Amino acid sequence: MKFIKTQIPDLVIIEPVIHGDERGYFFESFRKDEFEKEIGKINFVQENESKSGRGVLRGMHFQRPPYTQAKLVRAVVGEVLDVAIDIRTDSPTFGQHVAVFLSEENKRQFFVPRGFAHGFVVLSETAIFQYKVDNIYAPDFDDGIIYNDLELNIDWKLPEELLKLSGKDKKMNFFNEKEFFTTRDCLK
Repeated sequence: MKFIKTQIPDLVIIEPVIHGDERGYFFESFRKDEFEKEIGKINFVQENESKSGRGVLRGMHFQRPPYTQAKLVRAVVGEVLDVAIDIRTDSPTFGQHVAVFLSEENKRQFFVPRGFAHGFVVLSETAIFQYKVDNIYAPDFDDGIIYNDLELNIDWKLPEELLKLSGKDKKMNFFNEKEFFTTRDCLK
């Protein structure tokens, strides 16, 4: 596996070594010892999967302490633009984001640590999206940021009229209306 740091060093792209022949392919999608050597200790406790059509935008979600979550995400089928925003108030990259293309073709994964809001938009006809998380889903601690916040200026790569959002995602507040937390709070 190749671990690629992004403009925000805590966000890491993981590129697998793919072994393929006329029968198909094989790769390790997760190996704890390599992951912990390159990124740090992790204990994934839940794995989720969603299927969505073109233009479906899910985000920008996060959980508040003590239920913050680190995520390891990938597109099993199709292509998505995956986005993570640093919401740790004590971070030098607070308010900045990174966008990564994940697809069944490139087989890349994106590690999003605790203290980041996360979301994605489907660019292909359909996509199956998987993610491992290191903390359980706690609906009472669920929160988010509006996807089209001008201060964040995220380019979703699709025209606004093609985007499909849940009612919840349409009603999220703007970034500057939120009260966030520190890196230390994420460890609780």
